[in-house]
Amino acid sequence: MPAYGSAHVSMLVLLVASGILVVVWARRGDPLTVDRALRSAGWALLVNSVLWTAWGFTPWAWNLEESLPLHLSDALRFLGAVALITRARWLIVVTYFWGLTLNLQSVLTPDVNYFVSVPLEFAEYWIAHLSGVLIPVTLIWGQRYRPTWRGYGVAYGVTLLWAGFAATGNALSGANYGYLNHAPSGPSILDLLGPWPQYLVVEAVLIAAVWALMTWPWVLLNRHSPAPLTGRGGLLRQPPVAGHVANDVRRPPQAATI
Repeated sequence: MPAYGSAHVSMLVLLVASGILVVVWARRGDPLTVDRALRSAGWALLVNSVLWTAWGFTPWAWNLEESLPLHLSDALRFLGAVALITRARWLIVVTYFWGLTLNLQSVLTPDVNYFVSVPLEFAEYWIAHLSGVLIPVTLIWGQRYRPTWRGYGVAYGVTLLWAGFAATGNALSGANYGYLNHAPSGPSILDLLGPWPQYLVVEAVLIAAVWALMTWPWVLLNRHSPAPLTGRGGLLRQPPVAGHVANDVRRPPQAATI
């Protein structure tokens, strides 16, 4: 698929329009209805991710370079779905930082590989990468979660852990998951960071800096408009929302009436 051809541009337009609509809906809709809809969407995405991963292991679709779920987008499609279902705070911060930076690279400079079915593989590529953007947009701007410096640190640590798994998989298989062994064949942002392995070091430093810039505005916002920490670990803050029951709060059982 040529970058910025009609198919690519149509996906970018869909992404922008969907992002605006989903934030407005999440902010203005009934909180309980929004919560149920997001959980349902999470389950749908999770089932789709399981089926798509299984498809990659079928004899007609198997490809050592692509079928193992070691690309960052492979991990993100599962983590994002579970984040919608559980609202686990560490998942929300990871999807925020991954989805709006590393995943966004695949949205702006797509590297789509077709092996069996062009329509199916086109659809799955964009389901993974568009949801990778829309999920954090919905949770951060729609549900008003605010990342903290501790959340930033946890997300960076999870990223290093994923890179370790992907690098081990590459060493055992000879593949190039996460583009840790060389840049993609098509044009990408990595081309601006120098040759391998230099671009890995530059990328690690840039990620730390960009993610810090993505955290700083939320910290400043909290100084002017304080919001309580939500969940365990102090990874996120969230202003109270009328009619919303926090996910980590459980109402005490009521005494039986006689």
